[in-house]
Amino acid sequence: MNAPRDKRMTIDEVVGQLEDGMTIGIGGWGPRRKPMALVRAILRSDLKDLTLVSWGGADVGLLVRAGKVRKLVYAFVSLDSVPLEPNFQRARQASPESGLAIPEVGELDEGMFQTGLRAAAQRLPFLPMRAGLGSDVLVNNPWIKTVTSPYDDAEELVAVPALNLDVALVHLNRADKHGNATYLGPDPYFDDLFCMAADRAFVTCEQIVDTAGLTVDTPVQRLLLSRMMVSGVVETPNGAHFTTCTPDYERDERFQRAYAAAAADDEQWAAFEERFLGGNEVAYQQAVAAFQQEDSQ
Repeated sequence: MNAPRDKRMTIDEVVGQLEDGMTIGIGGWGPRRKPMALVRAILRSDLKDLTLVSWGGADVGLLVRAGKVRKLVYAFVSLDSVPLEPNFQRARQASPESGLAIPEVGELDEGMFQTGLRAAAQRLPFLPMRAGLGSDVLVNNPWIKTVTSPYDDAEELVAVPALNLDVALVHLNRADKHGNATYLGPDPYFDDLFCMAADRAFVTCEQIVDTAGLTVDTPVQRLLLSRMMVSGVVETPNGAHFTTCTPDYERDERFQRAYAAAAADDEQWAAFEERFLGGNEVAYQQAVAAFQQEDSQ
């Protein structure tokens, strides 16, 4: 009997499998447990014309600011303590003529967003629900249709279309080399739905451990991802920075404030990019360490 496949990869190997025009789902939730090392690698790449599907945070802000996104499907884009992600805000408020705006957006109710992922995970074209009825979600997204129940009630429902993904990118606390992965914090953030809704899924993690080690410090019920869902796994310590990865670390609020301040000014943003985003992931982590050292002096 063959042993499970070793799916360990590097960040650059994952991004090397992405292509222009792909629909990419990014797991996590706003500023919480985002696969930021992969987002930064996409920034360094030549990828373009992406469709991004995300409960968004800085992942959306960075990729939108870099001009990588042709279409954005989202329920919100927030940094929590900064209510509206500043690079996203800049793009949404820009005129189409400015060249800064997102070419196409689909803004969904949070429940509709989840239902779209569930439909894709179940390989269905849509799932019916009541959320969205009587709201501007349907006015602003005419591509979303309604459907009439075939039963005696004949109720009108929203036919939420499947959010089919070419690729899902997620970050968890621990994984094994086969792609089984577990979360140690308070919330799974629907990362399993992203993976099941995608043709291929890649997981980054704080640490790759032996399979038996996945349930040493946490109940087996937190084993969120099966290796059957995952095409590749990457060990990326601090790879969710500057978002949370509880209990390994919390959100870097000081760095987030610096990010938000830089986003408001083109000159400051250029300096921020040069300092933190100009090199590879090792250079980023070194720059972050130096930034944190400044805070302690």
